[in-house]
Amino acid sequence: MNEIINEGEGHRTHIKSPLMRESLMDRKVLAASDTQAVLPILPDAHVVHIGGASILDRGKAALVPLLDEVVRCRKTHKIILGVGGGARTRHTYHIALDLGIPTGGLAMVAGAVNEQNRFMVQALLAKHGGVVLHKDHYVVLPLWMASGMIPIISGMPPYHYWEPPTGGRRVPHYREDFGLFMVSEVLGAASMIYVKDEDGLYTADPKRDPAAEFIPAITAQELLARNLPELIIDRSVIESMIHARNTRRIQIVNGLKPDLLARALAGEAVGTVITAPKEPKEAADGR
Repeated sequence: MNEIINEGEGHRTHIKSPLMRESLMDRKVLAASDTQAVLPILPDAHVVHIGGASILDRGKAALVPLLDEVVRCRKTHKIILGVGGGARTRHTYHIALDLGIPTGGLAMVAGAVNEQNRFMVQALLAKHGGVVLHKDHYVVLPLWMASGMIPIISGMPPYHYWEPPTGGRRVPHYREDFGLFMVSEVLGAASMIYVKDEDGLYTADPKRDPAAEFIPAITAQELLARNLPELIIDRSVIESMIHARNTRRIQIVNGLKPDLLARALAGEAVGTVITAPKEPKEAADGR
């Protein structure tokens, strides 16, 4: 039986609960919610993000060998594919900015480009069980995975018109990389792998700076502290890793070397591995 608490004449009646306080901004109330581990929903699934500009925009020569590797890996791993938008998303941003469309509007129209790429990848994988997964259909994921299907989702997070303010710029801060990170975090997935057209993370863009140094492993905290001029994945992913409950390790691999995907799915530290070690509880409580 739930314990009923009456706070005196004229006051509200409460059901006793650790979160019964009026404000969920109270630090002690919030700390009380961090007492148990989060239950992973699909801990044996792997989320694999195929970059739009990195892979899809390169066409058949880059995409087909990678999808062939996905089909081979699907025999031993449960894979959820996410797709980015690529050059068409950037073109859409340019037009929308010129028209004065607000940030939330940019997120809405850019998401449509991701959905087009999702359908193209689905057409290529249809004979292997590739199926388009809409955001409203996540409840069927366990059935699809158990049936050996390859769910294909749009990477753009579902903020749309409610995209959070982005500070001194109008381009959405939370894009495809972050959207797939959200999927991995909520599902408690076994791994979050970003497939790009570079071997991993560098200190600068190696396409433009031959002196750029490769970074095989780094923590999220260290990466943010470096404040590099640009990153191969959305900065919002790195920022969110520090507060994540499940996805505290991500990996970046080169999709132009398709065999690396199988090695990453097996847990091998190929490409770049970024981790977010837990802070000591005493330090976290002292903030």
